Amino acid sequence: MQNYFIVFLGAGLGGVARYWGSDVVYKFLPITFPYGTLAVNVAGSFMIGIVMYYLNANELISQEMRIFLTTGFCGGLTTFSTFSYETVNYMKTGEYLTAGLSVFLNVFLTLLVLFIAYKLSKLLHGV
Repeated sequence: MQNYFIVFLGAGLGGVARYWGSDVVYKFLPITFPYGTLAVNVAGSFMIGIVMYYLNANELISQEMRIFLTTGFCGGLTTFSTFSYETVNYMKTGEYLTAGLSVFLNVFLTLLVLFIAYKLSKLLHGV
């Protein structure tokens, strides 16, 4: 039961961070493209990479903290459902190029930063 509470707290904080992060992004970039969604997805992917490939792999955090940060915080922070909704809406209005660009950037950049986090973790650990 404790792990459910840990996930609950992490997801709540991640959700608040998602809302805040998107809000900050849209103060600088136009709302004509889902930059806020992209930003939080990229940030969450990098974070989960650092947590799993460095902190967890080197036993620098407890299992509870790993659950809090990954399933909880990163789960609340990243926005796959929002990303999917925005993409379908672009397709419904015939904006196929924007939909495709959003899909490409979300998938490519999140995989790229996760890989960077993996490599950075190996470098920091000296492996």
